[in-house]
Amino acid sequence: MEEVDNKQVIFKGYIERPPKETDMEIKVSKIKLRAPKGSGAILVKNLYLSCDPFMRGRMRDFQGSYIPPFVPGQALEGFGVYKVIDSENSDFKPGDLFSGLTGWEEYSLICRPQQFRKIQQDNIPLSYHVGLLGMPGFTAYVGFFEVCSPKKGEYVFVSAASGAVGQLVGQLAKLHGCHVVGSAGTSQKVDLLKNKLGFDEAFNYKEELDLDATLKRYFPQGIDIYFDNVGGEMLDAALLNMRINGRIAVCGAVSQQSLSKPQGIHNLYSLIIKSIKMQGFLQHNYLHLYPRFMEHVISYYKQGKIFYIEDMNEGLESAPAALAGLFSGKNVGKQVIRVASE
Repeated sequence: MEEVDNKQVIFKGYIERPPKETDMEIKVSKIKLRAPKGSGAILVKNLYLSCDPFMRGRMRDFQGSYIPPFVPGQALEGFGVYKVIDSENSDFKPGDLFSGLTGWEEYSLICRPQQFRKIQQDNIPLSYHVGLLGMPGFTAYVGFFEVCSPKKGEYVFVSAASGAVGQLVGQLAKLHGCHVVGSAGTSQKVDLLKNKLGFDEAFNYKEELDLDATLKRYFPQGIDIYFDNVGGEMLDAALLNMRINGRIAVCGAVSQQSLSKPQGIHNLYSLIIKSIKMQGFLQHNYLHLYPRFMEHVISYYKQGKIFYIEDMNEGLESAPAALAGLFSGKNVGKQVIRVASE
């Protein structure tokens, strides 16, 4: 049985601060390119790996989340695109391409495949299956349409708007006939939002001294929908600027995820006096809508009505820096690691 080197990104130990490259290390182990007979497992070659903010939560020794923490001394895990090399599972055939949860390594033995989808190749970049057509894209779709219940002509604010989720939320809102403003952390990202992704306006939050005043400047009439990816001070400012019957989709809180004592929110009283609906959500609770999402978004993409920006890192060695950089805003667009070509 053939045994090959298997480069891995190993998680070293739990942290209560922003991730650093040194919280991970590259190791090389050996792996047999066979799934054990009768195991129901699959042996896959990983092609693309996705860097996602939820992975930060798995670096804490916390058992109360919807997904368990990483195991120190083992490879990290996340969404990826992989090619089946060997299979003891009738749903998977050698040579097939899938997206799903996999290890941060060159080859993975997956005993119980989770959240996997077979990829039908149709001139869409393979890496988009961990971005536009993967968990981030589906999060944007269900968060906007199911949680926010948008109406044509409404005023929409998106934070972290150039990221994996925010960039699609803004474009879907524009296609729906909304007025859209996004926030980001560099002038380059602001330029992309306005000139590539079609946002009506965008601003660099790092250049704003008073976020309440900023939002009043961009939304003099108030905000109908706030798609929140950051939490913290931006959420507090948005609460003061919501319109009556406004909706807030709480998708992420990246400003708070690395704090051992997250900030409290001061303006929740706005929920009462303005009859605002504020709802958190997880995309996997809406999987029955995935076929509709694929149909709509693939159609928009092929018609040139949607663009998707990726930040592609080459090689597994680049993965620790890519993941750490996610929490300081180094990425421009969806952060992806190319592990191998087919």
